[in-house]
Amino acid sequence: MAMRKPIIAGNWKMYLNVDQSIDLIEEMLDDLDEIQGVDKVVCPSYVSLAPVAEYLEGSSVKLGAQNAHWEEAGAYTGGVSVLMLEDLCQYVILGHSERRQYFNETDELVNRKVRLAIAHNIKPIVCIGENLEQNEAGRTEEVVSTQLRGSLAGLDPGQVPGLVIAYEPVWAIGTGRAATGEGANAVIAMVRRLVGDMYGAEAADAVRIQYGGSVKSSNIAEVLSQPEIDGALVGGASLKADEFVSIVQQAAEIRGSKE
Repeated sequence: MAMRKPIIAGNWKMYLNVDQSIDLIEEMLDDLDEIQGVDKVVCPSYVSLAPVAEYLEGSSVKLGAQNAHWEEAGAYTGGVSVLMLEDLCQYVILGHSERRQYFNETDELVNRKVRLAIAHNIKPIVCIGENLEQNEAGRTEEVVSTQLRGSLAGLDPGQVPGLVIAYEPVWAIGTGRAATGEGANAVIAMVRRLVGDMYGAEAADAVRIQYGGSVKSSNIAEVLSQPEIDGALVGGASLKADEFVSIVQQAAEIRGSKE
């Protein structure tokens, strides 16, 4: 099995103005920078990307955007393209459940964004996950498989290891109701098998798959003790410096124990 480097990404969503974003990164940057063996990513709002990028320069913490447009450029008022992000960001979150739910983003649309991001050397964090009704109806595998196939369609197998896939059960996001470590691991193992079916065992073994959904310092150890889970996409807890630093530190310690 490939030794996959864990990745912890903080999604700040539609919170924090520019000053607050700078305050948060200033509060935790030194601590995050000292932690080795983990890829660390923060994803502020669009308006805070450039100022936060300045603070991250020279550090080991990477910058991610929360979304990107499906076209490189055009008359799309309010849109932000990968051309605007490529000099700032190393990562971009695509297909987040909130984008799918509130903005009606489809797997096909997510796929177009994924291809563009890769073409401009931005690593996509591709989100997939079922809602509560689908979960209770026993449709998790069906829904997650459909989303994965659609979102990653048509890629070159060599592009897949550079991706990050985030399994985020919608019923666990912002609810305080996280999936169990074993439950998340079972779904992520299924996702990895599907990646193998699509792009081969080597790609499946290399691609990193996160869990997202009410992740916090008190449950990250349970999540990352699972063999198939390579990190976390963190929401609300990433807005608290001590919480996020603790999550990253625990990820480093757990990974260190595995090595």
